Amino acid sequence: MSRIGKAPVAIPAGVEVKVDGSRVWVKGPKGQLERAFHPDVQIRVADQTVLVARATDQRQHRALHGLTRALLANMVRGVTAGYRVDLEIQGVGYRAAKQGNALVLSVGYSHPVEIAAPEGIAFDVPAPTRIVVTGIDRERVGQVAARIRAVREPDPYKGKGIRYAGERIKLKPGKAGRATVTGKA
Repeated sequence: MSRIGKAPVAIPAGVEVKVDGSRVWVKGPKGQLERAFHPDVQIRVADQTVLVARATDQRQHRALHGLTRALLANMVRGVTAGYRVDLEIQGVGYRAAKQGNALVLSVGYSHPVEIAAPEGIAFDVPAPTRIVVTGIDRERVGQVAARIRAVREPDPYKGKGIRYAGERIKLKPGKAGRATVTGKA
């Protein structure tokens, strides 16, 4: 039995969960999320908790059991607390600015890169070298943050680029760090 799947998801005060077959709606103070789950997984609400049960002990159903419960927990947390990903920009002259709902990045290209905020996602730039991506959908927040990081991934030789806050980049030695070849000169 899945240890994650059998754990109930607590519904905090102010959050409403509605289940209709395999579709689930979660409404809270920060917004509303909707998702369709696999029809072989049964979802029901009881005593301010959401319970997930699987149809059989087949491998696919065991995998879906824990996944469904984790996705439901993410939805409940998203509408109550929300999600946030911090990014850092490193490099001389590299910076970010917010223009309306869009994020404008100057990261060494001949032109600034503009990224429009998708629906449900907000950008904040507390400093020119810091970007904060917030929203209620964990998947979308992570995807948008990954897309921003992909504009200029950290360089493995100098470490310049956009990285997640706290991410450590293992720098490679350049040509000077290479071992010398013995033999004829």
